[in-house]
Amino acid sequence: MICPFCREKDTSVVDSRPCEDGSAIRRRRYCTCNGGQRFTTFERVQFRELSVIKKNGRRVPFDREKLAKSLFTALKKRPIDSNTIERHVTKISRELEEMGQSEIQSNVIGKKVMENLKELDKIAYVRFASVYTNFREVEEFGEYIEKLDGKPQK
Repeated sequence: MICPFCREKDTSVVDSRPCEDGSAIRRRRYCTCNGGQRFTTFERVQFRELSVIKKNGRRVPFDREKLAKSLFTALKKRPIDSNTIERHVTKISRELEEMGQSEIQSNVIGKKVMENLKELDKIAYVRFASVYTNFREVEEFGEYIEKLDGKPQK
């Protein structure tokens, strides 16, 4: 593994342990160069290369980190720990891979994120929905809240 600090090719593993319910391995590494910097890497099984088809038809590689960033942003300042968020990122990624397709529409990913946020944290769900569905009016917030709790908003 190349050191992200000095680009040295000779790094050593200090510690390895399973994470994300055993679906990944977390490795603590250090660089053997003069700085001795430490960093963490993750090793995950990848079943297939996934491409995302954007709304405009453009194809881009699936980016797990972008998915994680979306969830972390929606859950910012919410009482959800980072391990739980990582488990949901892994769950969504696995579900996408298990679909058996190499290309996935971006709206399919958005819907899976919304499903997970709905069960995880309703505030984060509404936050994500407001961006994902491009709310234009305040009333749209009320509509989503009605769907969540089944009560008409005043």
